[in-house]
Amino acid sequence: MGASAMLGTVVRKLDSADVNLCALFNGYSRLLPVRQTFRAISRLGDGIIWYCMMAMMPLIGGHNGLVIALQMAGTALVGLLIYKVTKTLSERERPYINHADQVACEMPPLDRYSFPSGHTLHAVSFTVVLYGYFPAMLWILLPFTLLIALSRMVLGLHYPSDVLAGAAIGALLAVGSFELLATLGITLH
Repeated sequence: MGASAMLGTVVRKLDSADVNLCALFNGYSRLLPVRQTFRAISRLGDGIIWYCMMAMMPLIGGHNGLVIALQMAGTALVGLLIYKVTKTLSERERPYINHADQVACEMPPLDRYSFPSGHTLHAVSFTVVLYGYFPAMLWILLPFTLLIALSRMVLGLHYPSDVLAGAAIGALLAVGSFELLATLGITLH
C-alpha cells in the first residue's frame, strides 16, 4: 500500500470515529432534560456571559479591568475573523446535515458550516485570558467551558474535531494575546 492510500485509510478511520463520537454524544439529547440543559448552556455560550464579564471588568477593576476587557475583546475579534474565514474555506457541513441518519439537530445553528466550533474557540480563549489574571476562577470557568464544548456535540452542531480545533485556536489566541501585551510593555498595576 502506497503512502497516499495509507493516508486515505487513516483519514477515513478518523472521519468515522469523528462521526461515531458525535452520534454518541448527540444520542443523549433524546432525553428532554439533557437537551434543555445543553440548549441553555449553548445560548450562554453565544456570548452573553462573556460580554457581561467584559462590561463588568472596568467597573470592578478600574484601569486593570479595562485592560483585561480590551484583551478579551481583541482576542474575540481575532477569533471571530479566524473562525469565519476558516468556516468559509473549509465548507464542512454540520453533522446533522451529512449524517442525518445518525445525528439530529437539536438547536438551530448560528451559521452554516461546522469547522471550527466558534463557541468553543471563544469559551477557551476567554477562560485562558481570565485564568491568567484570576486563577482562582478556574473552578468556575473550566467546567463552564467544557459544558459549552460538549453542548456543541450533544446538540448535533459540531463533530468532536470541530470542537478540538476551536479549543486549540482559542488557546493559541489567548496565549498570543498575553505575548502581544508583553511585547507592547502593557502590564497591570
